[in-house]
Amino acid sequence: MPEAATNVVLVHGAYADGSSWSKVIPRLQAAGLGVTAVQHPLTTLQDGVEITRRAIALNPGPTVLVGHSFAGMIVTEAGVDPAVSALVYVAARAPDAGEDYGALAKTYPLPPASAGVVWSEGWGRLSEEAFLRDFAGDLPPEEARVLCAVQGPISDTLFSGRTTHAAWRHKPSWYAVSTEDRTINPDLERFMAKRMGATTIELAASHVSLVSHPAEVSDLILAAAGRAA
Repeated sequence: MPEAATNVVLVHGAYADGSSWSKVIPRLQAAGLGVTAVQHPLTTLQDGVEITRRAIALNPGPTVLVGHSFAGMIVTEAGVDPAVSALVYVAARAPDAGEDYGALAKTYPLPPASAGVVWSEGWGRLSEEAFLRDFAGDLPPEEARVLCAVQGPISDTLFSGRTTHAAWRHKPSWYAVSTEDRTINPDLERFMAKRMGATTIELAASHVSLVSHPAEVSDLILAAAGRAA
């Protein structure tokens, strides 16, 4: 049984914002956990890490740190904080310290979502077509369009950073693989989950399992928090 946590800090991924956790948050709050959804600017890895560290510091007591998608890198770096009791990765990147994630990803067939990024003056967004098909393909179109409308644009510097720590080497970890993911290759997700020795579930979900399967994702977080689901 992991250490009982009192808080959860949720970190959104690329092409998203904190509202992507809106179906998970009430489930965690109902279990008596304090919940903070970080809003980070999708500019650099370090910017995201600093904002996440501030969120952890504002919540006294053991904290479960949860990352979706790109935010797995933030979790991997910020998760070394002594207040972090456990890590949860939701269809997320999980590099080792100093690892070139891009090179790792290229050892697997490239999923189609990245081809749908539209760039302008150093900032990128997924086109609506790519968002609905390759990012949130298991959501009703009207729901996916709302998420598309609020997606955070990414800086062209976001993916260049590398982690200097690998918190999963020292903290208990959980991982939710999305078997229908068209943004991160599901086999890459499985590799990262196995490498970290994570307690792993597989969901027949798109990249946004936190939206399409909020009950299962919430239960995984509750398990990491030492709470009965």
